[in-house]
Amino acid sequence: MAIKNEYLQNLFDYLKAHTEPQPEFFQAVQEVFETLSPVVDRRPDLVKAGIFEQLVEPDRVITFRVNWTDDQGKVHFNRGYRVQFNNAIGPYKGGCRFHPSVNLSILKFLGFEQIFKNSLTGLPMGGGKGGADFDPRGKSDAEVMRFCQSFMSELWKYIGPDTDVPAGDIGVGSREVGYMFGMYKKLQGEFTGTITGKSLYSGGSLARTEATGFGLCYYTDEMLKANGSGFEGKKVIVSGSGNVATYANRKATELGGKVIAMSDSDGYIYDPNGIDYKVIKQIKEVERKRISEYVNLVPGAEYHPGCKGIWTIPCDIALPCATQNEIDLTGAQALIKNGVQAVSEGANMPTTLEATRAFQEAGVLFGPAKAANAGGVATSGLEMTQNSMRLSWSFDEVDEKLHGIMKNIYAATANTAAEYGMAGNLVAGANIAGFLKVAEAMKWQGCAF
Repeated sequence: MAIKNEYLQNLFDYLKAHTEPQPEFFQAVQEVFETLSPVVDRRPDLVKAGIFEQLVEPDRVITFRVNWTDDQGKVHFNRGYRVQFNNAIGPYKGGCRFHPSVNLSILKFLGFEQIFKNSLTGLPMGGGKGGADFDPRGKSDAEVMRFCQSFMSELWKYIGPDTDVPAGDIGVGSREVGYMFGMYKKLQGEFTGTITGKSLYSGGSLARTEATGFGLCYYTDEMLKANGSGFEGKKVIVSGSGNVATYANRKATELGGKVIAMSDSDGYIYDPNGIDYKVIKQIKEVERKRISEYVNLVPGAEYHPGCKGIWTIPCDIALPCATQNEIDLTGAQALIKNGVQAVSEGANMPTTLEATRAFQEAGVLFGPAKAANAGGVATSGLEMTQNSMRLSWSFDEVDEKLHGIMKNIYAATANTAAEYGMAGNLVAGANIAGFLKVAEAMKWQGCAF
């Protein structure tokens, strides 16, 4: 599919010509614009109001230097960011990512995606994203703490429970969130729900750790059921071995599937008997070791260097949960050749545009990230609600609400795709459904000011 609408194509060309090269951001915009042509045709009022032009330009981008000192007393510098993209339906909401690859292009793509993802949850949250090009791997707890405190000493001026609510992402887990929240509380002088993903001792929500992986499987299960199937008896590949992948493994297994492969940035493991998520959790979360350790603990498992090879393993369901663009056209063709029935995105934009088209043309069920992995931010929204109400829900209560949200997201994406003449195209359904809610709010608030 290409951008068939002349107005959207011209806008996309203008964006690229007047913005420094930002490939990930341009890819995200192109993917959305490819599906919005029927909206332009039906809603000339949104074109007249300049909604599309405003939507691709962040409200603001905050960039700052982060100084920190290592355990040997040497001073280091990193670059920190916060992209506050759109708050038409609620305060900016989106995680912070600490990884050497972090740059403005990646954070703008993530913030742009977050607008639609948050819209689909049905909760009042706008879109934003942040982070730094800092690598927590190999750092001591004290070094990570000093970095997080320095990062927050700049960011705190721009966030708040009704302004912008950060959370975790790649490289930012419970440890990092705790250090940042502690510094924010000290600087602001008050205890508020300004950051989500907090410890249960500090107002965090039960089921938040599991939410993205669980939600991914709930959405995928709805997609499969709508096509007369389910997880039962299916062989599943889950790329990655972080929080999302670990709990996607758990829920896929609980729903009757068998997860036979997982990966990290060094390589992948294959276990025909089914990978035990508890062992992965121990290796990655407690011991902070590489996934290759799994074969030393589980007889019959294999380790293979090179994470791309995971897509050559025959499976029924593929759940990419590692990072952006991890499935390219070659990976997609290998999965299709081996008979994959469904692909659902647990990471943000883990499939290239060419790979996505290949899946759709081959008739593979495809769940796009902004819908399929919305469970994490949905539960962050539930954490915000609990903080505002000064109460705490049980695990089962949160999980039930999450399950309901994911079922509603699937219904919205499927129904919207059908309404706009693209039945079965959940990418289009997610983009259009997410866009329309934000666009209506922008127009109602008087966007031309």
